[in-house]
Amino acid sequence: MRYTFSSLIGMLATVSLLAGSTLLLGCNGAASSEPSAEAPIALAIHGGAGVISSDAMSDDEDAAYREALHEALDAGYAVLEDGGTSLEAVEAAIMVMEDNPLFNAGHGAVFTSDDRVELDASIMDGATRNAGALTGVTTVRNPIQLARTIMHESPHVMMAGEGAEVFADGFDLERVDNEYFHTERRLQQAREARSNDATSSLRLSEDMDAPLGTVGAVALDRDGNLAAGTSTGGMTNKQFGRVGDSPIIGAGTYADNATCAVSSTGHGEYFIRSVVAHDIAARMQHGGQALADAADAVIHDALPDLGGTGGVISLDAEGTVAMPFNTEGMYRASIDADGERVVRIYGDAEEAERTE
Repeated sequence: MRYTFSSLIGMLATVSLLAGSTLLLGCNGAASSEPSAEAPIALAIHGGAGVISSDAMSDDEDAAYREALHEALDAGYAVLEDGGTSLEAVEAAIMVMEDNPLFNAGHGAVFTSDDRVELDASIMDGATRNAGALTGVTTVRNPIQLARTIMHESPHVMMAGEGAEVFADGFDLERVDNEYFHTERRLQQAREARSNDATSSLRLSEDMDAPLGTVGAVALDRDGNLAAGTSTGGMTNKQFGRVGDSPIIGAGTYADNATCAVSSTGHGEYFIRSVVAHDIAARMQHGGQALADAADAVIHDALPDLGGTGGVISLDAEGTVAMPFNTEGMYRASIDADGERVVRIYGDAEEAERTE
């Protein structure tokens, strides 16, 4: 094949342009092999809200709770740092608290009027809005694991009592005797409640001299997916198969990548009636509110209007954390998108005095 001088010049110009384009692509990053900045991760946890006063807590008790919150926070955050999912992080953090007798979930949960422990839990995936929940379980060591198994391995959202435990038999979930969950302190609380107050079956479990409560976690992973989970033993001395908000999607737990992830703690009847977790998300989606504004409006305005007490931990897709409560205190901890760690127990003013 013969080329004219002008055609050769044209070919060289084309090659030069292509080479220049490649160099430009490398310079502007479109074809660069340089790693991009890592996406944010964040995690928040709670261990219950209620009458939690610095004056009533010894230094040893205060230190024990802070250590427990640090341990659960570290367990969940390590999952996120290793590239794990938000669901895995929520499960990991909650399992630590379910195994710690300081909290009203799993080992150390409160007693029913029949002197046994009945457990509730739920989990939700913000990417798919799939969810799993259980109530009235008595032999599954870590209910949050069962909640996630229900979500992934069944077409259902919620299972109850014996049926949930039969379902658990088909999977590698640790089963224990109900006595595993028992602690002497919790038993004494239930008996004291029965002897002192004829209406104590309706008493908020956190509203005891030992103010321990429901646990929960919300997480944001590197893929931008949110998740939320909650686990509890419910109310001290509860009767009649009572179910609170913790296993109810939209009340105790909610997650949606488009808005936020929320886990609630408090007087469950009011959280159910107010659909607290979903209300926060709805205010963001339909009202254009920022996470902190939405959470504050629900916890400080809407919930008290019905007479409800408690709080939430919440997290949006940017890794922003909001943890409002309308009680004296709330066991809470978080690591936000900037890596700032917070571990607190009391109201802000009391917290500052106690930790100075």
